[in-house]
Amino acid sequence: MKVCHMTSAHMPEDTRIFHKECMSLAAMGYEVYLIEKGNTYEKNGVHIVGIGNIGKSRYERFTKATKLIYREAIRIDADLYHFHDPELMLCAMQLKKKGKKVIFDSHEDTAHAITGKKWIPRMLRPFVYKAYSFYQGMICRRIDAIVTVTPHLVDYFKKYNHEVVQIANYPNFTEKYIQPKFETKQVVFAGGINKQWNHKVIMEAVKTIEGCRYLLCGWGSDEYLEELKADCCWKFVDFKGKIPFKEVAEELSNAFAGMALLEPSANTNGMQGTMGNTKIFEEMMAGLPVICTNFVLWKEFIDKYDCGFCVNPKSVKDICAAIRYLYENPDRAREMGLNGRRAIKQEFNWQNEKNKLAALYERILQIGGTLE
Repeated sequence: MKVCHMTSAHMPEDTRIFHKECMSLAAMGYEVYLIEKGNTYEKNGVHIVGIGNIGKSRYERFTKATKLIYREAIRIDADLYHFHDPELMLCAMQLKKKGKKVIFDSHEDTAHAITGKKWIPRMLRPFVYKAYSFYQGMICRRIDAIVTVTPHLVDYFKKYNHEVVQIANYPNFTEKYIQPKFETKQVVFAGGINKQWNHKVIMEAVKTIEGCRYLLCGWGSDEYLEELKADCCWKFVDFKGKIPFKEVAEELSNAFAGMALLEPSANTNGMQGTMGNTKIFEEMMAGLPVICTNFVLWKEFIDKYDCGFCVNPKSVKDICAAIRYLYENPDRAREMGLNGRRAIKQEFNWQNEKNKLAALYERILQIGGTLE
C-alpha cells in the first residue's frame, strides 16, 4: 500500500511527521512518501518529495506551496493521503473527489488559536474564527479520519467525524540514557525559546537560590532573545544557543531538574492542558524531575508517578520553592527522575502511539493486518 504525508508549514524532517509517523509506517511495510519543503531524496525508508524553498509568508504557503503539493500528490497516486496543515484542506477535498482516502492530522487547536493571532486585526478575529470553524467542519465531515494530539481536541473533532484518534507526541523510549548529574546546580530547558515558556519568571526564581543557574539551550526570535538578555537576571543564565539534536541528551544530563512552564492558551484548553507538547515528556525520559505548569492533565500523571512538581507558571515563589527542594535534596530528585522514566516506559511512549496509527490505517484501508 502506498501512503503519502503532506506538509506545507513544517520544517523538513519534522519530528512528529518524519521521524515518528513516516518512519514507523515505512517499518511496517508501507510505501511511504512525504511531500514537504526542501529537496527530494530518500531516507530511512521514506521517499521525501521536496517542493523547493518556500518563503516564510503565509500567502506563499497558501498559494504556491499548496499548488505544488497537490501536483506532487496527484503524481504519486497514493492509496491514502495524510495531511498536517489547515491550508491543505482544499487539497484534501480535491483528493476525496478522486476517490482517495484522506486523514487530517491536527497538531493544535487552529480554530480557537485564531482569536489570539496578532497578525489578524482584532476586529476581524471573531469573523475569521467563525468562517474558519465552518470551513474546517465542512472538510472534516467529508474526509475519512482525523488524528489529533490531546483529549479536548478529540472531543472537538468528534462533532464532525466519528473516526477521531488521539496520537500524542510522546518520545521514543530507549533503555540507554545519560544519567543526570544531580550534583550540578542547574535547571534546564532545551527547545524553542519563546514567551510561552515563561523564561523570565524562571530566571527570577533561579536568582533567589545561591549558586543555582539556568541552562538554556535552543533558539528564538532575535527580538525575544534580546529582551531576555536585557533582563537583569540574564547573568544567572548559561545560554548554549541552538545545539545539534544529538547533543541535547548530554545537556539535559547537566541539570538536576527540567523546566516546562508552558503558558495556558487556546492550544492547552486553558488550564486543562495538552498531551501534544513534547517538552515535559522529553525531560522525563532524560531522568529529570520536572517543574511544570499545574495543568489538570499534567497534574494527574505527575502525581500518579511522583515525578515532579506542578506550580503556577507565573509564581516566582512557587517555582523557587520547587527548585530549592530539588536543589537541596538530590537523592529525592534522582528518585523522581527515575519515576519519570518509568512513566515514559510504561505509558507515554511512541511505541504505544504508533500501534494506534497502524490500527487506524488498517481500518481506513481495510487491511487484515500490518504489511510485510
